[in-house]
Amino acid sequence: MGYRFYGWETAVVPAKTKGYKGIETPQDLYDALTKVWCEYTCAPRLRNEWSEDNITLGQCSITAFLVQDIFGGEVYGIQRPGGNYHCYNVVDGAVFDLTSEQFGDEVLSYEDNPIQTREEHFAKEEKRQRYEFLCVSLTKYLEGHIPTSCKK
Repeated sequence: MGYRFYGWETAVVPAKTKGYKGIETPQDLYDALTKVWCEYTCAPRLRNEWSEDNITLGQCSITAFLVQDIFGGEVYGIQRPGGNYHCYNVVDGAVFDLTSEQFGDEVLSYEDNPIQTREEHFAKEEKRQRYEFLCVSLTKYLEGHIPTSCKK
């Protein structure tokens, strides 16, 4: 099966932790996150644009740091108009971006971008809370609790 996220073909890195049952590859994580991402995990400034047709919108930083938790590596950021950074992962030389679909046909540059730190991103309380909510929602999903809604 082909995926639509950037770098899916080379994202063949193994999980470094067994903390998330059934997540062995970035593709496994992507499959699970498609059941968990929702408007409440979306960045507040983009929430009114979030839809089931664009589930990766506004999910980049919290997803990239979750990827780092599971697979290791570094989180990098592509500077966007307005000064925000779009986050993606580099693990053992594999560059991939589980939330790249939100940009449609736009081609992003995944080279020579600055490392992003969780301290900087999670200094925003709402972002830290969204990250924690995503982690809890993923755990519940992996334990067999099918999300019927994404209410906090």
